[in-house]
Amino acid sequence: MKKKLVSFVGATILSAVVLAGCGSQSGSASGAELKTGLGTSVSIADSKDATAEGDGTAQADATIAAVTVDGEGKITQCVIDIAQTRIGVSAEGKITSDLNAEYPSKRELGDNYGMKKASAIGKEWYEQADAFAAWAVGKTASDLSGMAISEGYAGDADLAASVSIHVTGFQSAVLEAVNNATAMGAHEGDKLGLGVTTNIAKSTDASAEGDGTAQAYTTISALTVAKDGKITSNIIDAVQANITFDAAGVITADTSVDVKSKDELGDAYGMKQASAIGKEWNEQAAAYAAYTVGKTVDEVAGTAMTEGRAADADLAASVSVHITDFNAVIAKAVAAAK
Repeated sequence: MKKKLVSFVGATILSAVVLAGCGSQSGSASGAELKTGLGTSVSIADSKDATAEGDGTAQADATIAAVTVDGEGKITQCVIDIAQTRIGVSAEGKITSDLNAEYPSKRELGDNYGMKKASAIGKEWYEQADAFAAWAVGKTASDLSGMAISEGYAGDADLAASVSIHVTGFQSAVLEAVNNATAMGAHEGDKLGLGVTTNIAKSTDASAEGDGTAQAYTTISALTVAKDGKITSNIIDAVQANITFDAAGVITADTSVDVKSKDELGDAYGMKQASAIGKEWNEQAAAYAAYTVGKTVDEVAGTAMTEGRAADADLAASVSVHITDFNAVIAKAVAAAK
């Protein structure tokens, strides 16, 4: 179970908010303070080698959960999504998927995901994810840890009646989100939103020089929005699942590993030493998330950029990475907040 980091991210965000003077200043925060949390559980276990019969698949399944938590440690809102990325790999060690293709999440696919017709309970994936999220509301980390699970499925009959798929990934991601939840400016009455984008643009073929890499890159924003449309808390994270394969299309990556997000990796991601501003990726993501607090989605979208990077000198001093994907997931999260 992954239980790392966002406490650090939250502290960074709060510090940046104070320095920037852009905290939750919408004037609409009348309810009790809430904590905001984000959790991921990422597997590449379903990846398959290419064979003489056909292409292999480098597959990353990133289960993502966003929560708000009250002062008693109980979940007040929960949203779950999965970024399922399947990248084709040939027996010649070539990427066969379109590098420019869009990879919608399971929630974005909605009824087009196609689970309902094969479901024993006649429910689509997003309906089952929503049912698990609804079940999680009112529960604590202890409740989640102790939930009944039988061979990966819900052991409770009532929950199983609405969630027939495996729930271990849901449990892991939601539990991590609760454990990571931090007070960032959200209050009762704010709406929780989750935004996800995925691309495979940096995937590379295998060659005589070495293995190829199927890279599923997912950017995430979990945020809250006040009644006046201003963002009251925001967490930005990314999952970079690098699945290696050889010149015969055989998967060489360890498919048993649990892939960590960039926030979870922290300093281990290794950007700081190469960064022009001497800041790690998670620090920069936290700084940008803090910058968005107190702003509307339109104000965030209007952030001045030069070639995808922040043009404002003060912002650029703490965020030197590209912010276009950040803005894209923030827009999705705000639109989804309900």
